[in-house]
Amino acid sequence: MEQPAVAVLADDLIWSTRLVDLVRAAGQRPITVRSVPGLTAALPSVSAVIVDLTALAYDGIAAVEIANHDGHRVLCVGQHDDRELRSRALAAGAERVYAYRALFERGPEVLTRWLNVGAAARSVEQPPPDNG
Repeated sequence: MEQPAVAVLADDLIWSTRLVDLVRAAGQRPITVRSVPGLTAALPSVSAVIVDLTALAYDGIAAVEIANHDGHRVLCVGQHDDRELRSRALAAGAERVYAYRALFERGPEVLTRWLNVGAAARSVEQPPPDNG
């Protein structure tokens, strides 16, 4: 069975490409979206969402709220010195908010750890299959 994908919501081409590459390096399948409607359409086929908070084409906090409300784990990336935006993202349901630099320097390690924690939690929450 194919692993669920990770949605990457970013309107900046450079960061979108970097985040997609990091998701692949973490052993996951990325789906790139560039808008909140695109994210909403992708949610049924993804297990987690990464949101670039500094986008101009969409409201990053609204994207976090939508993904979180739909039951998805959310990780955000943004400016290291924007504490207010970080606080708003966490309040909206993001599990983590990383600075661009942290993901640039240790992205595969950070994403692999975050995604594996989520996979472990899902396997504990789901009952074992009924083999009748």
